Amino acid sequence: MDMNYCNLAFMSAPGWPEVLVILVVVLIFFGAKKIPEMAKGLGQGIKEFKKATRDVQKDMNRALNDADRETSYSQPHGAAESPLPKEESRLSSAPAASEKSE
Repeated sequence: MDMNYCNLAFMSAPGWPEVLVILVVVLIFFGAKKIPEMAKGLGQGIKEFKKATRDVQKDMNRALNDADRETSYSQPHGAAESPLPKEESRLSSAPAASEKSE
């Protein structure tokens, strides 16, 4: 028999007989009263882990969205200071003709 084949045989997932043996051994070691308590603790641990994972994902998404908003609102260097064309902005900053005569 090939050694690689033997190693792969032990790497497969357990079948029903193996699962049944494991459950019987757990029942013998811990007793019928402790198993529901352990299952409840395991369920609470999984619930807390999922909540923490969601919180981390929300924080990461919020940080990425904030960073995207900051980069989209900031203007690059050399951008136009005034939304008006140069001719209009020059005219609006010069004093009116009526103001000069006074």
